Amino acid sequence: MARRLAAFLKDAWVKVLVASFTTGGLGIILPTVRPFTKYATMINQATANNYPVPLQDDGNMPDVPSQSQDPKVPSSGWLKKL
Repeated sequence: MARRLAAFLKDAWVKVLVASFTTGGLGIILPTVRPFTKYATMINQATANNYPVPLQDDGNMPDVPSQSQDPKVPSSGWLKKL
């Protein structure tokens, strides 16, 4: 009786370990291959990290552009097409 109980517990423990490692592995791998990850990354790259502070124009600031022309920030035209 004790031998059968020990065998059952050993077998059950192995199944629990396999299931937990499988679930943990999928939890690490699946987010990288989901399509949502691609679009979330694209949205994060298109979103500005810092926002300009409005300046009070006194009429004597010819070197301050009216809008930011940062070439490192990608266009978000693809987002409007979704």
